[in-house]
Amino acid sequence: MHDARELLALGDKGVARLARRGYTLPLGEVEALHRERTAAAAEVDLARAELKRSSRGGGGALPEEQRATARESRVRAQQAEARLRAARERLDALLLTIPNIPLDEVPDGRTEAEAVEVRRCGPTPAPADEARHHAAVGASLGVLDSDRAARLSGARFSVARGAGARLERALAHFFLDLHTGTHGYTEYSVPYLVTRETMTGTGQLPKFEEDLFATRVGDRELMLIPTAEVPLTNLFAGEVLDTGQLPLAVTAHTPCFRAEAGSYGRDNRGILRLHQFEKVELVRLCAPDDARRQLELMVTHVEECLRALDLTYRVVLLPAGDLGFSARMTYDLEVWLPGSGAFREISSVSDCGDFQARRAGIRHRGPGSKKTPVVTLNGSALPIGRTVAALLEQHVRPDGSVELPEALVRYAGFSRILPGGATD
Repeated sequence: MHDARELLALGDKGVARLARRGYTLPLGEVEALHRERTAAAAEVDLARAELKRSSRGGGGALPEEQRATARESRVRAQQAEARLRAARERLDALLLTIPNIPLDEVPDGRTEAEAVEVRRCGPTPAPADEARHHAAVGASLGVLDSDRAARLSGARFSVARGAGARLERALAHFFLDLHTGTHGYTEYSVPYLVTRETMTGTGQLPKFEEDLFATRVGDRELMLIPTAEVPLTNLFAGEVLDTGQLPLAVTAHTPCFRAEAGSYGRDNRGILRLHQFEKVELVRLCAPDDARRQLELMVTHVEECLRALDLTYRVVLLPAGDLGFSARMTYDLEVWLPGSGAFREISSVSDCGDFQARRAGIRHRGPGSKKTPVVTLNGSALPIGRTVAALLEQHVRPDGSVELPEALVRYAGFSRILPGGATD
């Protein structure tokens, strides 16, 4: 969430920078609500000072006239505080809808097609071939069963069977071991159901309510996490961290739940866009002057996963108009899918600046003991389903078998999946 004073100080520059992402900043409305809040705060200060004066005695009981004045002052103070709360709520409600401001180095553009390619890596890509689509390969191997998934839950769910289920488990263990053992992340096991306040802290609410699954028991509402970024970042909500603790690096393997509202008709075939999937998430918290270095470091952590799996991929810098709501800069890592004849996103690594930290109240004690918001960063490393899809499409052999990269063999317990689902 933005600080209204900082938005007003930016003025037309803030309007122009947010216009790059297709958002029209209602600067006049922000100014009016900020002025209303400031006036209400001044009114509270005056009312409290009046109450203090009217309640001051000389050591004995107050005369009845003075007690009556004090009662009236207390009522006025309470009324002023109620007006201040209402003014704050109106301003905060607006600020919560304003997306993060893109960094200047983020390129212009509104769509993924306008992303700037940074580099391509990995083996020479296999030629586009619809027969290599992971849905077809998975069905041939007997490791993916979309029909049974549909009978259980309807569209956009998946069932993995036998070697497919073992492959999913192997990937999660491999990613976690790599990130905790080599990259220094601390693993957490976190709740999959969280409060509205927690969702608001990382920017899912109020903007993306239609994309979330919610459950209610009695008068208690909880929401299913769309990504482990939500609980991992909010682990530190309301805390003041010592600068010496930074950077903090945390990870978790969780299911993720997304309604995918507005995406119907896209990626209907296979396991690229599901309502439920699993993912290993990375989150880092750092000081503001360390943000760029930490972002680049996180990208290398994702790339190491892709290189270890012998996958062809590319890194692109997203344009301002394609950034996520909370991000000010994002690298997408896209894996080559010959079955679709295209590079498709497998991870987004984002620098959110202090946008989430302000919403969640995560600060650090900097020079002179001043408390300032931290910077939060997040990225997938990696989603299990999309990684399975990439492995099936890139590593399928002419005989229909799929060969696993060496890094996965000891986790999976086999090196090859044969047609029909057998392994060796």
